[in-house]
Amino acid sequence: MNRTNQSTVIKAAINSCLEKGLKDKQDIYTTVVSELGVPRPTVRRVARDLRNELLEKIQILQSETKSTSDTKSSEE
Repeated sequence: MNRTNQSTVIKAAINSCLEKGLKDKQDIYTTVVSELGVPRPTVRRVARDLRNELLEKIQILQSETKSTSDTKSSEE
């Protein structure tokens, strides 16, 4: 399995754990490692990448919200 595909599969497994209600990071890592049989450091690396991607998306959404509210207040 190539790295990109492996990352995609691991991200899906992490999201699945989150949707099932798992909240402890170590439990999520353990579950993904046992389900997929990938090394724990790989899961941690992919989880870090996923966190960074989500933070970037959150920042984009927050900046759009701020600029929209700035526009509304200047129109009033």
